[in-house]
Amino acid sequence: MSREERLNIPWWRTTFNNGESEAIAQAIANEYVSQGPIVAEFERQLSAYLGMPYVVATTSGSMALLMSLLAAGIGPGDEVIVPNRTWIATAHASHLLGATVTLVDVEEGRPIINAALIERAITAKTRAIIPVHMCGRSADMRAINEIAQRNNLVVIEDAAQALGSRNADGYLGTQSAMGCFSFSVAKIISTGQGGFITTRNDVIYRKLVAMRTQGVGDVVNASWEQPGFNFRFTDILAAIGIQQLKLLPERIEKVKAIYQMYAEGLAGLSFIKLIPVDLAGGEIPVYVEALCESRQELIDFLADKGVQCRPFYPDLNYASYLKNDGNYPQSLPFGRAGVYLPSGPEQPIENISKVIALIHEFRK
Repeated sequence: MSREERLNIPWWRTTFNNGESEAIAQAIANEYVSQGPIVAEFERQLSAYLGMPYVVATTSGSMALLMSLLAAGIGPGDEVIVPNRTWIATAHASHLLGATVTLVDVEEGRPIINAALIERAITAKTRAIIPVHMCGRSADMRAINEIAQRNNLVVIEDAAQALGSRNADGYLGTQSAMGCFSFSVAKIISTGQGGFITTRNDVIYRKLVAMRTQGVGDVVNASWEQPGFNFRFTDILAAIGIQQLKLLPERIEKVKAIYQMYAEGLAGLSFIKLIPVDLAGGEIPVYVEALCESRQELIDFLADKGVQCRPFYPDLNYASYLKNDGNYPQSLPFGRAGVYLPSGPEQPIENISKVIALIHEFRK
């Protein structure tokens, strides 16, 4: 392929051209810059979308996890159960609070925590379970909540990659004590950086709201009520979020269409297999993920054609500082062969057709 013919297809494509610039300008003109009425309105709209009474916006999905663990009283000496396949932030939130991260292997064929393995990982020090709905795939929340209830544990859902995804019981991230979401750039809607926590518990909600502003309920007539920090969101970012939220329904349909194109276009190939997402059950494939034993060769081949793919992140047990020495056989194929194919809510459909054609060419 000549330089003139070289493609330029990123692994992820989103945009901010739905009135976000005008919304930011209006917020600044009205002197709504820090956390204020636009954040409150964004939280209200998220609450309405998810059917949840309480939403607390914060700086990132990672911070949402940290705040949730703080609200649950997690600290040194506690143990928190985390799947071995997730972005490292899920483990870091517990680790930074001085808690021990206990890793549990995933299901066969799905990079989602295996609920059947959780109970054997519980000790007298276990305080919480964090199921992660990777790429919009639902963990077995009924089983996990039953385990938690039997063992007096708190469940905190990491739904950073699952806004809009559902199972038979409703939206993911709404089926536990707290659900944590992300608005980073590689999410179905984005504010650049940002996140939020949702809960039905009034006591937890009030803890989170105070914690977000140094643990203070009233910054004018302050009293030191609980520990906290500056975890506040901003009206400028919320202005972006309100515009992005309007796009959520059509973006959900777009990423589903992209997934279906790959599923149909790669169906006959033996060397690459999509990791399944249950579209009929309500799961939303925010990314398109596949297993390919010749992963690096495929990535290099596509890169030479101007197509960007990404390998999966390593399994968490390879983070030596987490001190987990167990065996996680079901995680191995994902860490070894997992690859992100070009996707994203604003990825042109013609790009997907070109990528599929190139993958067929790679086979030859």
